[in-house]
Amino acid sequence: MLRWRESRVDEPAAHELLTEYFAGRAAGFPATQGLYRTTFPVPEDFIEPRGVFLIALDESDSALGCGGIRLLESAGVDGLRYEVKHLYLRPDARGQGLGRALLAELESRARAFGATELVLDTNASLQAAGGLYRSSGYSDIPPYNENPNATNWYRKVL
Repeated sequence: MLRWRESRVDEPAAHELLTEYFAGRAAGFPATQGLYRTTFPVPEDFIEPRGVFLIALDESDSALGCGGIRLLESAGVDGLRYEVKHLYLRPDARGQGLGRALLAELESRARAFGATELVLDTNASLQAAGGLYRSSGYSDIPPYNENPNATNWYRKVL
């Protein structure tokens, strides 16, 4: 059974997952785009009500992945805008619908904070992620940030 545990991004379990995520992104980053730029998240951005960071756990309390949402200071088109960040599943947890479940939980948490929309950025090389976002109701939008690792930006009205 899949469970969620709230975590600070600087706690050991979260830091380990984020380190894996960044290492994987750096290793698979398209050479034509230069070097992947790693930026660890600011812990205060992922503390309620500004945000939340979740660790996905299996029935034996093993960490399967993570993801978070944070409030963006810039107002959303329709009101309060939150951003999905660092949605990551360990390789052996992929392909089982866990990413969709984690994204849905983050959307639920954003709604509980009063969010009217969610945005996120990703890289076109992450084809499965792009497919997940589009099939979950996210639409392409113009860039809302200057993330040098991103090639695609998405929005979902909640």
